[in-house]
Amino acid sequence: MSDPVLRLVIGENPAPRLDKALAAIVPEAASISRSHLVRLIGEGAVSRENGEVVTNLKTKTREGEVWCVKRPPVGEIVAQPEDIPLDVVFEDSDLIVVNKPVGMVVHPAPGSPSGTLVNALLHHCGDSLSGINGEKRPGIVHRIDKDTSGLIVVAKTDKAHQGLAQQFADHTLERHYRAVVYGVPSRGDPRLAGVKGIAFETGNIIRVSGNIARHKTDRKRMAVVINTGRHAITRARVLEQFGEVASLVDCWLETGRTHQIRVHLTHMGHSLIGDQTYGGKRAIAAKSLSEVARDRIKDFPRQALHAAVLGFVHPTSSEILRFEAEMPVDMRGLVEILREGVT
Repeated sequence: MSDPVLRLVIGENPAPRLDKALAAIVPEAASISRSHLVRLIGEGAVSRENGEVVTNLKTKTREGEVWCVKRPPVGEIVAQPEDIPLDVVFEDSDLIVVNKPVGMVVHPAPGSPSGTLVNALLHHCGDSLSGINGEKRPGIVHRIDKDTSGLIVVAKTDKAHQGLAQQFADHTLERHYRAVVYGVPSRGDPRLAGVKGIAFETGNIIRVSGNIARHKTDRKRMAVVINTGRHAITRARVLEQFGEVASLVDCWLETGRTHQIRVHLTHMGHSLIGDQTYGGKRAIAAKSLSEVARDRIKDFPRQALHAAVLGFVHPTSSEILRFEAEMPVDMRGLVEILREGVT
């Protein structure tokens, strides 16, 4: 099984509370939320490197300090195998890469106890999937949202799980997404140049750096915050624009936080078409697009986001692997209608 002790090094300008400071640096693959950290701290599972157990949430930390989080053992799997078809892109004895369809939840939750990717994997892989840090999510190293399509890698062995998790923690994986957004992100936009956390790099690349945490009033949403939350960086580049109304954007992750691309694009002022949580619907001038294209934007049923590229080093063979998945039919159709609808 994976190492039961997670070692964390405090970075620059840590949050004033222990739980917030640790939450900001927990690797995505560890799957430990701040509320979980609060519970672990209260249970005496968090200590300084010298072994001193700390249970006070208000404890301050300093840059360079090392903290240890003792993780619980992996629990029993409650999900049941289900014979659900999978689009398998690659598979060997260590891992499996799947092109997840729109509408499939990655792992069981109170609102989605069945029909998930985990249910399908348990049927496909049997008992060969690895566990993860006390969570009932066999093999799952990272996630993509229910209504986001695309590539996801799942570990079959503990060694593969540890190796992939380390690559996620080190931000060495290649992850590119295709997104269809409102407007056209551009360094020539004076409004965008004034947004906090936005920088411009060579090659028409826009870099978004903004910590992400739960929204203060809506717990289903995430938001860009200052001095708290988890460090997050997204880069974006326009691949194709449709007048000034919309564009196809390539986004890639340096970090991986919940809803990161959706939150960062919204922070830029270029939210995803179809994103009911962050984007809403925007009025589009009749002279900008054909009626068919305007209606398609208005009626697009989910966030137009697809995990298109996934690259990593195989945790056992050290082979460099890179996979690509074409955008699904609904997004390809949206792009085609936008191309034809520019007036």
